[in-house]
Amino acid sequence: MFPFDNSYARLPEHFFRPVLPAPVAAPRLIRFNSELADELGLTLDAGDEDRLAAIFSGNSVPVGAMPLAMAYSGHQFGQFNPQLGDGRAILLGEVVDRQGRRRDIQLKGAGPTPFSRRGDGRAALGPVLREYIVSEAMYALGIPTTRALAAVATGEAVYRETPLPGAVFTRVAASHIRVGTFQYFASRDDQEGVRALADHVIARHYPELADAAKPYLALLQAVASRQAALIARWMAIGFIHGVMNTDNMTVSGETIDFGPCAFLDEYDPKKVFSWIDQRGRYAYANQPGIGQWNMARLAECLLPLLAETEDKAVEEANAVLVEFGRVFQERWLSAFRDKLGLVGEQDGDLELVNDLLAQMHDSEADFTVTFRALGQAVEEAGEGGFTALFTDRPRLSQWLARWRQRLGQDRDASAIRSAMEGVNPAVIPRNHRIEEAIQAGLSGDYGPFEALLAALERPYEERSEFAAYRIPPEREERVTRTFCGT
Repeated sequence: MFPFDNSYARLPEHFFRPVLPAPVAAPRLIRFNSELADELGLTLDAGDEDRLAAIFSGNSVPVGAMPLAMAYSGHQFGQFNPQLGDGRAILLGEVVDRQGRRRDIQLKGAGPTPFSRRGDGRAALGPVLREYIVSEAMYALGIPTTRALAAVATGEAVYRETPLPGAVFTRVAASHIRVGTFQYFASRDDQEGVRALADHVIARHYPELADAAKPYLALLQAVASRQAALIARWMAIGFIHGVMNTDNMTVSGETIDFGPCAFLDEYDPKKVFSWIDQRGRYAYANQPGIGQWNMARLAECLLPLLAETEDKAVEEANAVLVEFGRVFQERWLSAFRDKLGLVGEQDGDLELVNDLLAQMHDSEADFTVTFRALGQAVEEAGEGGFTALFTDRPRLSQWLARWRQRLGQDRDASAIRSAMEGVNPAVIPRNHRIEEAIQAGLSGDYGPFEALLAALERPYEERSEFAAYRIPPEREERVTRTFCGT
């Protein structure tokens, strides 16, 4: 049923705590991702909803699973907490999928663990629906991400400010190893633990580095490069993670933990949605800097492994952090060149992008709609929808003239537009649509949840049946605050 091969469970015993899911009263399947299950090599009957509900609620532990809670630390909004760990998540085990990739299967909300810190280890339905929607949307958008395998209602209430319906989410990841996992051992001066974890990460995620002259420095470089590229892709679709704590940054380079995340409606580089981010630490424009800061924390953990002397180790770590900035800027500008339909590299491209973003900000233009409409403006006859989004038309006209000159006169307009529509989505998981799906789900109606997932399956296509999902919210529909859900 599950071809488990649990490599993390074979690490030293202080890396985790064995724990079984706590049974729930009346599990009921909300959704099962049969396509992903097939990709993972799982042999499950998609029609046997009672059996699926039992497995993915934690009521029935599959043969071969070795359920455990992982130990980790983390900087949360800049403050270090040495003892975090999986407080409401249980790793069932690992499988090697049909493409030979090792994947974790984890239950979120399956009951208390030794790391729960007096919490109940449960999850409310709303955050489970949010994570299912956004993780699958990110996958469809082509962004490295954890995936959603199943969502199950528990038939029990969880108690936060008010009683809420409970649910369990099944997450699939390349691994759940975080920057905070390294911090757990480094903060305890457990250098052997750091080394064992680094060796495991190299073997699992970066096997090509095993024979490098300096494998641990190469590991730091590889993780930093993946994170820089990932954040550049977030920025290109207007994604705001919301809680870029070090325990929410994977070493595999996947997006993980979709708590108070959100997508830009109107473009604002200082935009914050998360209610707990009162000072804007994780605002849209701050994400690259925070990514670099998190990589500095990983570098601190690896310093004893990087070089024979501390001074040399610091020098090499600092070089990696500088390179993070260069890689991010290169990937960011490349992504926005693609969004503007530009081919090759020319002086002035950065200014062209930044000038457009500045005008979008001044006009409160919708991020997704603007870039999608720009493809139609390749030909002057189709620029009406684009120019209508801006308030300063003379200023925009000057920009359009510069942009068309940069595109070149000898390129095929339809080819340019097609290329632009391949990177500028028509549909994203709009915050108000997610909230609509959650509120309906809380009332027992999963129709809006299913409809939104269907609309997000092919986000770069303009399918007429999902035209309503391309429309930005009215001002009174805008979601201005999102919540972590823990």
